[in-house]
Amino acid sequence: MIRVDLDVMLARRKMSMTELSQQVGITMANLSILKNGKAKAVRFSTLNEICRALRCQPGDILIYEEGEQDDGE
Repeated sequence: MIRVDLDVMLARRKMSMTELSQQVGITMANLSILKNGKAKAVRFSTLNEICRALRCQPGDILIYEEGEQDDGE
C-alpha cells in the first residue's frame, strides 16, 4: 500500500495546506483527499508541482508499506 505523508513535509517547510493548494493549483478538497490517503491515483504533473512547492523528492511524501490493500486486492 502506498501512503501519502504530506503532513511531515508541510510541517518541515512550515507551509499550510492552503498555501500548498494555491502554489500547486489543486483544490483544497482534492489535496485533502490525497493527504488523507483516499486518492486512488495521482498525476505525475501534480506530484511534480507538489515536490516543486515543497522542495522535496517523491519518496519524501510517498511511502510504500506492505500490508492490506484498501481496494480489496
